[in-house]
Amino acid sequence: MIPVMGVQGQVVAVLGLGRSGLSAARALREGGATVWAWDDTPAARDRAEAEGFECIDPERKMDQVDLLIMSPGIPHLYPEPNRVVRVALMAGVPVDNDIGLFFRSLGSDWDSFEREPKIVAVTGSNGKSTTSALIHHILEQAGRESQLAGNIGRGVLDIDPPGDGGVVVLELSSYQTELARALTPDVGVFTNLSPDHLDRHAGPGGYFAAKRRLFAEGGPDRAIIGVDEFEGQFMANQLAVAPADDRVIRVSSGTKLGGVGWNVFAKKGFLAEWRKGRQVASIDLREIAGLPGAHNHQNACAAYAACRSLGLAPRVIEEGLKSFKGLPHRSQLIAEQGQVRYVNDSKATNVDSALQALLAFKNIRWICGGLMKDGGLDVLTPGLGHVRKAYVIGREAQSFALQLSEVETEIATTMKRAVEQAMAESEPGDVVLLAPAAASFDQYDNFELRGDDFTACVQAGLDQG
Repeated sequence: MIPVMGVQGQVVAVLGLGRSGLSAARALREGGATVWAWDDTPAARDRAEAEGFECIDPERKMDQVDLLIMSPGIPHLYPEPNRVVRVALMAGVPVDNDIGLFFRSLGSDWDSFEREPKIVAVTGSNGKSTTSALIHHILEQAGRESQLAGNIGRGVLDIDPPGDGGVVVLELSSYQTELARALTPDVGVFTNLSPDHLDRHAGPGGYFAAKRRLFAEGGPDRAIIGVDEFEGQFMANQLAVAPADDRVIRVSSGTKLGGVGWNVFAKKGFLAEWRKGRQVASIDLREIAGLPGAHNHQNACAAYAACRSLGLAPRVIEEGLKSFKGLPHRSQLIAEQGQVRYVNDSKATNVDSALQALLAFKNIRWICGGLMKDGGLDVLTPGLGHVRKAYVIGREAQSFALQLSEVETEIATTMKRAVEQAMAESEPGDVVLLAPAAASFDQYDNFELRGDDFTACVQAGLDQG
């Protein structure tokens, strides 16, 4: 646990008692604060009370609160602030989250270390989980102490204080970077940007601004920036003071990056590192099963750049890339039988991530659908040529299918029906791919449960076959 610093004797209200909220409450108590825990859900309050926390709605006693800590799922600004936040803002009570507490509490006793620990923070729209896990995996394979936390793995305040030369790898969502009052990573990684969470950030400008805070206010020693979108190009340009400024490492998938700066890019399946106009390393990514497709090659480039920033040699990183098995629900190969592969990419909850999955495979029996997000499905057009047939699930299956006029579709509605039909019609060389391009909440509580259902249906079908 990371005890929170600077809260001794204060009353701190924690709003939202999920994983990050309870983690923050424990660390605040350890730091000497009086914690008032609150969640609108009775079951969540029961869990907190079982750990000895007093559950008090802070809205009624805000004049006694010194600090309000928010869980990431609770809106603090758009589309409208939570009722408790409104009261806190009017009362002048500082509002923060567990990420801000983490950064302000870390590093108080590092003077005795020979090698100061490092914090790597990864954000972006797509690929941040894989990139974070990949950095963590490479470091562990290289024998470096590493902990994975944030939006993946453990809550940031639940981890152990890093040891001499240790690394903490954080995956950070826009919800987390937007509110944190302290953001001071040693290495910051921006993977890419695509429209998502626009209602929470009042449009694409607010969404980009939330991501940009990690770099503009965090001031990392190294900034690794994906430049395949204009926003990334703009941010890299603002952070670098000259073309050869190697504090900024530009990353791309599909574009050869020139110039005299520090660049890492993947083209035709090969990762290349260039510095000062010269190539210094190359890695063949094509046969790495845990990193299929151009989108994962971008993740590999970002992870490679982060590990190079931490002093790892190219060949050490290459070995880590080759042994990476991938993450559940992210282009995860779950079975292969009769020359048909079954791939679970349930994390493809928006059209941009689903497009990358479609581009990564050919001869696809595509299971898609769910709770559609704003913007329609036109972005998917470049990948539809890889689709043999789409099997549409979800409550909006009919309207979803109407937007896929370029491919043959079947209204399956349920996962079981979709998998059964896709398996029955598959031929050798086909890929049965779950890449929904939509949220899961019309049928499942989260994308993990949707992916688990797909996996179970596939396994049941293979067992019967």
